[in-house]
Amino acid sequence: MYFLNEEERRLLLRRYLPQARETAVSEELRGWNWPAPPLAPVYSSTLGVSEVAGRYCPTARDVYLRRVLDVRPRPNAAMAEGSYYHAIVAEVILRAKQAIYRDGGSSLPALEGLEEPDSPALPAPAGEAAKANGDLLWRYQARRIAARAADAMARQPRAGTDALAAAILPVTVEQQLDGAFLGLSHGVRVDAVHFGEAMVADLKFGRRERFHRIGLAGYAMVLESLREQPINLGYIVYVDFRDGRVTVERDLHVIGDELRQWFVDERDEKARSVELELDPGIAEECPEDCPYYFACHAA
Repeated sequence: MYFLNEEERRLLLRRYLPQARETAVSEELRGWNWPAPPLAPVYSSTLGVSEVAGRYCPTARDVYLRRVLDVRPRPNAAMAEGSYYHAIVAEVILRAKQAIYRDGGSSLPALEGLEEPDSPALPAPAGEAAKANGDLLWRYQARRIAARAADAMARQPRAGTDALAAAILPVTVEQQLDGAFLGLSHGVRVDAVHFGEAMVADLKFGRRERFHRIGLAGYAMVLESLREQPINLGYIVYVDFRDGRVTVERDLHVIGDELRQWFVDERDEKARSVELELDPGIAEECPEDCPYYFACHAA
């Protein structure tokens, strides 16, 4: 999921990397500037990146319900499926890394053997359709990794085990980050950090939303606050299942001032609502699949 194809690599090298160099990020919006405005937290209430970036509720009342009234959400089918698919992607990468570190340059047979889904670590699938799609996802991911491994081993026959693992799988998945410097929760978790290109990535199963990019800005600034190294690029991986196939689209983009400021504004607005216990009110049009719909429309 997190490995760019040849066309995307060319876009990265020819368009987005030059664009990132030309579009300088303001120093005040770099994560390492966390002690000063506008990044310094205004309120003591801490939120997760997904809470700040999520705009599924038009008035952001979901954050108020969860943080102030302690209302527990009722996960819908899409949320359950998304969690299951996320776990599959992470598990395949973990299993592949284990095979590489165990067998080194002789790990290709083990990697090719990963094509058959088999892991007790996965959560229970949310129905038969989710299980079928999950199997497709597992095989798609495993085959891509095996192909990358065959290519890397052919090009780098003398590579050591660690170098080989980095060449085949230059990502860290489900990384836990401490967002405290930016007034965020201690348990911020980013789907993937692509250390080969210094990029952050997010995995989505569902419709595209403009606000999805805000989350990547948040993750980038958290990483900058911890490592004091610039993160200028990110991409969202949109996965769907059609006619028994996995389809993948990647939204590669520069994480510039506009996205960073948008994230900071959302953080401050939602933290204020929580700190001062201000109910933003029920939206005029509530999505019926909202996990808090029952709390706003009890009748």
